Amino acid sequence: MHPFDQNQGGTIHNDHGHPMQDVPQKNQRTTKTHADQLNRQCYCITLDRKALTDSLRKQFSGIGNELPTTPELLHLFSNTPVFVPQADIATMKRIVQAIEFAAELPPYKERALSWAPDIAGFDPGPIGAFMGYDFHLGENGPQLIEINTNAGGAFLNTVLARAQHRCCDPSQQTAGTNRALDGFEDAVFAMFQQEWQRQGGDSTPGCLAIVDDAPESQFMFPEFQLAQQLFQARGIETLILDPSELEYVDGALSAHGKPIDMVYNRLVDFALEAPALGALRRAYLDGAAVVTPNPRAHALMADKRNLILLSDAQTLRDWGLSETEAGFLDRAVPKTRLVSASDEAELWSNRRKLFFKPVAGHGSKGVYRGEKLTRRVFEEILKGDYIAQNFVPAGERTLRVDGTVTTRKVDIRLYTYAGQHLLAAARVYQGQATNFRTPGGGFAPVFEV
Repeated sequence: MHPFDQNQGGTIHNDHGHPMQDVPQKNQRTTKTHADQLNRQCYCITLDRKALTDSLRKQFSGIGNELPTTPELLHLFSNTPVFVPQADIATMKRIVQAIEFAAELPPYKERALSWAPDIAGFDPGPIGAFMGYDFHLGENGPQLIEINTNAGGAFLNTVLARAQHRCCDPSQQTAGTNRALDGFEDAVFAMFQQEWQRQGGDSTPGCLAIVDDAPESQFMFPEFQLAQQLFQARGIETLILDPSELEYVDGALSAHGKPIDMVYNRLVDFALEAPALGALRRAYLDGAAVVTPNPRAHALMADKRNLILLSDAQTLRDWGLSETEAGFLDRAVPKTRLVSASDEAELWSNRRKLFFKPVAGHGSKGVYRGEKLTRRVFEEILKGDYIAQNFVPAGERTLRVDGTVTTRKVDIRLYTYAGQHLLAAARVYQGQATNFRTPGGGFAPVFEV
């Protein structure tokens, strides 16, 4: 279980006392931090799958559900942790705060709303539950890759982080990380209470709906069930619904005869435009139900075109952002531009240094690394609404899969609310974007060192 021990000199040894081979990594950081060394050389399997399964079974049974046995659930979790320097975690938290300061600037809001759908102009008060900030860790420190308003995985990552063995590194999770895990459920409940109260509600909602398209078919359905268990344990009746099950009649949103006070929105139709979302859209615009995250939160924070603004530190300074905050963003947000056919020659010439993303996309859908672009795909990108972001290599993690040493990519996600840190987690994957079908990959706990 513990294939490595660390000697006083800092070299990681195997259980025979011989130094392990330092596996080269294409995107290896030149800083040679202790975390980098562990990510290259520590193959410890820290996930206690029995403890994980027991914890999930206990939580699912609390809401009258059986633990899913599908292979997809098993593939959600990596067996190994990802090591991250405490200094990088602290820097990422400051970057998040700088972004949220920038998003409060009136000129920023005006520009972000200028390319947003009309519904984003409505401000009912809530600011968005479960913000997710995704980072790659490179030689220049944490680099922001994307911002998400309905970031998934927080509930699953909390269960995962609690089901860990110790490994060869004695630091393991910090006391601060353990406090965050212990306080996670209370922090989540307080977050939804605050969202409810930001729209004028008193105390707590009576009934909350977790809404997504065909939720039982979603990859993250187990997470919806964990959220349901948390809310119901605190006295909030919670339903998991497809939006077609919602009705809006006489100023009241309901489902199956039950009034719905609040919606935890997991939809990727961020503007609520699909016909099936008509009831939810009307209730939202009438202020008849609290929806979080809502279209305005997505428009101000997660529309990919906003990365153009966040990567332009000088403009942010001109708009009133402090030098300290602008400095964090200048160092952390890769330069981003809107793709235009008028820039075709320049974009094609520099494509190997760029990453292309659709402005209205989500997850890994429609994203392309410029190095792998064909001319045909590039022509399609020019016709669509895309941004081009300076390419930042993902971090890497070396691990054993079926006895073979291999390398996987890594990104780090911070879950936050109102700029405050809730949880840090990693995703281990291969290919050009994160997925949960990589052998050895999936969600991984962050061990701060």
